[in-house]
Amino acid sequence: MTVRKETMTGRERWLAVINRQTPDRVPMDIWVTAEATENLLAHLGCDFDEALRRLHIDYPLRVEGRYIGPPLPEGEDLFGRRRRTISHGTGVYDEVVNAPLAAFETVDEIEAGYIWPNPDHWDYSHLPGQVSGQDHRVVKGGGSEPLLIYKNLRGEERAFMDLVENPDIVDYCLDKLFAFAYEGTRRIFETIPGRVDITYVSEDLGGQRALLYSPRHIRRFLLPGMKRMADLVRQHGSVVFHHSDGAIRDILPDMVDMGAQVLNPIQWQLPGMAREGLKRDFGDALIFYGGVDNQHTLPFGTVADVQREVIENFETLGRDGGYIPAPCHNIQSNTPPENVVAMYEIGYEYGWRG
Repeated sequence: MTVRKETMTGRERWLAVINRQTPDRVPMDIWVTAEATENLLAHLGCDFDEALRRLHIDYPLRVEGRYIGPPLPEGEDLFGRRRRTISHGTGVYDEVVNAPLAAFETVDEIEAGYIWPNPDHWDYSHLPGQVSGQDHRVVKGGGSEPLLIYKNLRGEERAFMDLVENPDIVDYCLDKLFAFAYEGTRRIFETIPGRVDITYVSEDLGGQRALLYSPRHIRRFLLPGMKRMADLVRQHGSVVFHHSDGAIRDILPDMVDMGAQVLNPIQWQLPGMAREGLKRDFGDALIFYGGVDNQHTLPFGTVADVQREVIENFETLGRDGGYIPAPCHNIQSNTPPENVVAMYEIGYEYGWRG
């Protein structure tokens, strides 16, 4: 691999791609589990920061508030969720094992028996120090993903049923969750004005075959709050980064209208998500981020398979710009480190083509 002279910082590359300009080379990012990280670092014989440098990954700096409120009950987070570490074979995740709102039948019962997090219990005074001296890094901060939290609070099955049987509970809870996310995001923006570059306005809307929710329910329960978040993000000069796994083609026009500017993770092997069609129909409105398949190609393909897919992504999603290479969500522990290295080496080579 030929190492060339770089003329931009990682932040400048990210912003060039997002603003439809030509970077010195295309930036790259990584999502990876702890186990896969250990495998990769053992393979490379270095620490994480050195791995980022060797693989030419322009890793974002994440900023967030610090909780300074009353002590939480042991084993619970600020929403009352408890977690247990569970192995899924290819990765270990902390899964929610309770549903704090499952027993409530009405909004009145929730109001009487549940305490929502207070935005005033968070401090942001450390953020100027965190970003000081980090002008070379793109900064991500704030954002929302309330339906994910709602499903944790109510339990997965009940949360789906609520969309039909208890819309008043859904409205009430999502209003609370969106408001909490909005206020925290606003305070981050005001503490480090002009320094947050990308903000996640997210929700996992798709499964392996189609949307998890009907377009009617997405428009009814989520889009108003998401648009309010997106308006806040853009007012403060940050970029609306929309993350949604799965087959989400049918709702993408709504996401564009809502204000999405970057789309992640591009699971292009799923129905309706073909790269050519996404680029044709949404390439003028969306920057594509991700696209390297981590369900098939990365864990089970050869080095040549990985290289071929990255090149195809550049030639479709990245045609005339507008693409940031990364895996389709977290690289799992069953992924050969050689494939991870191959992804970034070929991405670096092709990235100089703009």
